[in-house]
Amino acid sequence: MSPVLRFSQQARRSADQAIGYLMQQAVENVSCISLAAGLVDEQSLPVETTRVTVADILQELSAGQRVLQYGTTQGPEPLRRVFRSYLASLEQRDDELRDLPLSQIVLTTGSQQLLSLVTQALFDPGDICLVAAPTYFVYLGVLQSAGARIIPIQTDEDGMCPSALEAALGEIEDRGELERVRLVYVVSDFENPSGISVSAERRPKLVEIVKQYSRDSRILLLEDAAYRELRFEAELLPSLWSFDEARDTVILSQTFSKSFSPGIRVGFGVLPQQLVKAVSDLKGNEDFGSAHLNQHIVARVLKTGQYATHVNSVRAAYQSKRDAMLAAIDREFVGIPGVSWVRPKGGMYVWMKLPAHIPTGFDSELFRITTHVEKVMYVPGELSYPADWLARPRCEMRLSFGLQSPEGIREGIARLSRAVKAVMNTDAAEVRVCPS
Repeated sequence: MSPVLRFSQQARRSADQAIGYLMQQAVENVSCISLAAGLVDEQSLPVETTRVTVADILQELSAGQRVLQYGTTQGPEPLRRVFRSYLASLEQRDDELRDLPLSQIVLTTGSQQLLSLVTQALFDPGDICLVAAPTYFVYLGVLQSAGARIIPIQTDEDGMCPSALEAALGEIEDRGELERVRLVYVVSDFENPSGISVSAERRPKLVEIVKQYSRDSRILLLEDAAYRELRFEAELLPSLWSFDEARDTVILSQTFSKSFSPGIRVGFGVLPQQLVKAVSDLKGNEDFGSAHLNQHIVARVLKTGQYATHVNSVRAAYQSKRDAMLAAIDREFVGIPGVSWVRPKGGMYVWMKLPAHIPTGFDSELFRITTHVEKVMYVPGELSYPADWLARPRCEMRLSFGLQSPEGIREGIARLSRAVKAVMNTDAAEVRVCPS
C-alpha cells in the first residue's frame, strides 16, 4: 500500500470550490453557453493599447531593465502615487488625496489577493465575519478556508441593511463573542451576485455601526469595489472608505481586472495603518511584490488618459449586453409565475429568483436539464450564502452578461427559459398526480 499524502486543515477546508469548475466549463465547453463564469467581454480587451504601452515602457534600455526587475512588496512608491491620484478622481477630490500616506496603499495581484491577505492577517478558526446575504461566493470560500464563522446579514434593494447589521452585532455582544468579530464584508457597487449597490444614505451608517461596536477589539469593514466603474445610468457614489475619517476602520479593495484586463491582474488596497505591516509581511511570503511590468502598464495608461477612454468603451459594451439580457428575460420569462429578477444599473450580473419549490443547485433537476439538455450554465444562488446557513434560499441564480455576445445572451436566456418551464411543468404534473 502506498503512503497516504496528508493535507492540512486549510487545504481540506478549501476543497471543491465551485469557481474552478465554473471557469473551466466556460473556457473548455464551447457547446455550452455560459451565463455563469464572470469572464470579461473579450472584444473589449485592450490589446492594441497594451501592445503600444509595453513598447513605450521598454523603449529605453535601462528603464526597461528596471521595469523587468523585481519591484517591491507594496509596489514602488511612484506607482502608488499614480494609483492614489486615480482614487482621488473616483472620490471626486481635487487635492490628489495628498493627506493619504502612500504607506497605506498596497498594489496587489488583482483584488482577490488582497481579500486573501486580509483574511489571513485577521482570522483564526472560529473568528467571525459578517457578510451581505447574498454575497461574492469566492470570498465565502476564502473565509471557509480560514475556518471563519460566517454570519449573513439581510439585504434589500439598497444593499446591506444597517438595522440588521446592528442587530446581529448586538446579539453577538450579548453572547459574549464580540471580540471574535474581525470583519464586515461589503461589495459596495453592483454587487456580485445581486447587481445591487449600497445606497448613498446607508454608506456612512454602515461605517458608523462598525466603529460603534469596535470596543476592546477593533472590527474592520472590508469594502470590495471591484465593479465600481462599471456603472451605466447610476451615479458615481463616494466609497464607504471615504466616510472613515480616521482611516482606521475601512479597508478599500479595487481592481483593474473588470475595467481593463484580468490577464494583467493588477489591483490595489487602501489599509488602516495598523494593518499594513501584517498584510505586507504575508504578501512577502507569497510574492514579495506583484508583477512589476503589469503595474507599470496600468500606471502608464492611467497617466496618459487611455484608461479613462477604455473604461467608457467597456461601460458601453456591458450596458448593451445588460440591455440584451433584460430584454431577453422580459420576452422569455413573461407569464412564468413566481419568477423575478433584479434590473442592475451596472456591473456584470442579473440576479434571478424562481419559486421557492424549484431548487437551482448543482444537484437539482433544473441544473441537470440546463447543462445536459439545453447546454447553458448559470451560478446556483445558494453558493452566495454561507454553506452552513440552514435558511439559505435554494431557488436563485446568478446570470452573467460579461462573456457572451448579445446573440449568445439571447440564445442562452431562451435555453434557460425552456429548462425552467420543463421543470415547472414536471413539478405541476407531479402535484396533480400526488395532491398530498
